[in-house]
Amino acid sequence: MELNGTYELNLPPEVVWSALFDAETLASAIPGCERLDQTGENTFSATVRLKIGPVSAKFNGEVELSEMIAPHSCTLSGKGSGGIAGFAKGSARLNLAPRDGGTVLTYTADAALGGKLAALGSRLIQSTTNKLANEFFTRFSETLNNKVDQDA
Repeated sequence: MELNGTYELNLPPEVVWSALFDAETLASAIPGCERLDQTGENTFSATVRLKIGPVSAKFNGEVELSEMIAPHSCTLSGKGSGGIAGFAKGSARLNLAPRDGGTVLTYTADAALGGKLAALGSRLIQSTTNKLANEFFTRFSETLNNKVDQDA
């Protein structure tokens, strides 16, 4: 399954870039995030509770950032297991471009699902995934803007 998206953030690429490596910022932006720990310079471990259609599960997973060209692009790779609900794995290429004092973030992602999740059907998975991505970037932007306001 391939996903694409573009989001405009009101902060410069350097600020957005730094936030991509901040566990607190990411944890507040990830829908259903119960725990996010930075386990290495560019790696994170997470527990996320999600409901996708009729399937609810707690997923434990790992995420790694690689192929970094600061503050312009990086690749996120991850995998997670939700026990009986199934598993998910995938990667996303993020690109940050300056525009009018802000940043345009674009991503292209590929994801694979197994178990009960895979049986739900691609249309439900696609719409839920798009909803979760929109929720993440909305929260991410709000969190960044709140941090900048507090620092001002």
